[in-house]
Amino acid sequence: MIGDLSGVKKIYLITGRTDMRKSIEGLMGIIKDVYDLDPYANAAFFFCGRRADRIKVLHFEPDGMTLLYHRLDAGRYRWPRNRSEALELSRQQLRWLLEGLEIEQKCSISKAVKRDF
Repeated sequence: MIGDLSGVKKIYLITGRTDMRKSIEGLMGIIKDVYDLDPYANAAFFFCGRRADRIKVLHFEPDGMTLLYHRLDAGRYRWPRNRSEALELSRQQLRWLLEGLEIEQKCSISKAVKRDF
């Protein structure tokens, strides 16, 4: 399970592929230089590599920068690969992603059937 991010105001998913050899400084550089975001904001930044079986999460806490690393024993994350962008996620979308689902779920609304009795 990922560390406690309950106090985080924004969740960013860095789509595409990230070089997972990057450390805190390298990931901060991506956040600042590529996406023009503040790595010191009250936000969590999620990165995923080519294999899609491990993620890194960068988050600034009051006493310093935290880097979380999570590797799946089996399976892969359904990471968006269409282009490289910083996508802001809701907590529900993050939950779906961490459960192995797509971040965009298709809703199926069943029509109510009126019956006369």
